[in-house]
Amino acid sequence: MNPNRGWTLLLLLLAWQPALWAAPEIQSWQTPNGAKVLFVEAPEIPMLDVQVIFDAGSARDGDKPGLTSLTNGLLTEGAGAWNADQIAQRLEGVGAELGSGARRDMAWVSIRSLTEQPALDTAVDTLAAILSRPRFDPNDLERLRQQMQVGLRRSEQNPGSVAKKAFYRQVYGDHPYAVDSGGTEESLAALSREDLVAAYQRYYVAANALVAIVGAVDRVQAEGIAARLTADLPRGEPAPRLPEVGELGGAVLHQRVFPSSQTHIFVGQPGMRRNDPDYFSLYVGNHILGGNGLVSQLSEEVRENRGLSYSVYSYFLPMRELGPFMIGAQTKNASAEEALE
Repeated sequence: MNPNRGWTLLLLLLAWQPALWAAPEIQSWQTPNGAKVLFVEAPEIPMLDVQVIFDAGSARDGDKPGLTSLTNGLLTEGAGAWNADQIAQRLEGVGAELGSGARRDMAWVSIRSLTEQPALDTAVDTLAAILSRPRFDPNDLERLRQQMQVGLRRSEQNPGSVAKKAFYRQVYGDHPYAVDSGGTEESLAALSREDLVAAYQRYYVAANALVAIVGAVDRVQAEGIAARLTADLPRGEPAPRLPEVGELGGAVLHQRVFPSSQTHIFVGQPGMRRNDPDYFSLYVGNHILGGNGLVSQLSEEVRENRGLSYSVYSYFLPMRELGPFMIGAQTKNASAEEALE
């Protein structure tokens, strides 16, 4: 599986495992203002992981590609009384780690902390401020905008990045999943502070949030943490369901010339949703095909038997709607056709 899949998948895996062996119990409830909570008590190590996930992402960007990534990135650049340096100092002082990110159908902010005090309260209070009182400072906006634009220019020099973006466009066509989460240089330049605030007010609400908690706290403590994190978020409304992903009309071969000594190959199609009833059958089947590293069938045939590629793999990336199934490989240009065959 792709390592970038979200917490929801981890929790689904935990939910499935009792059929094979004893696994932690997943507890679920809603906060007073409507956020869903998933909790696994893990008392073995005095640590806590919390991830607050919103039904957002580039699939919600519409005609403003990059909007969610820029909005989510600014959350940790300043909140409440603290700028980015002060947030970092607060968390560094208690050994806590802050994370955030945005994909096609989700955006999140996370914290990892020791459960001892004052580390836990400092981490939770900081995350609560980031979620409910972001500054969206104009100077921070311009700095992050430029960083994202530089990253886009760098990605255009990477054949793998160029090929993967083309893959998504071919598989998803006019579906919102075709939109890359990083946007374009032009779309980023056009985004205003008002655009970001509007996106934040629409999607960063309790009814559109999932709070995942795993660590050495009990149910009562977890309920208190979830309530503190979401207390100052407006209840709001959940995001509407994304459109269904259509089937491909037929096989398509898309080629792009790129000044590189290696050819990047991506083959695939729409795969499965996160709640697909065949999730585990497909997961195990793909583990045999190309998800198990050097001992997978793809690696055995393409790398070991034929020496055509150093790296060949396959994975499902389940999303709210049909995420992609992808097979990938890199090979020298002269071997591209043979490797694809």
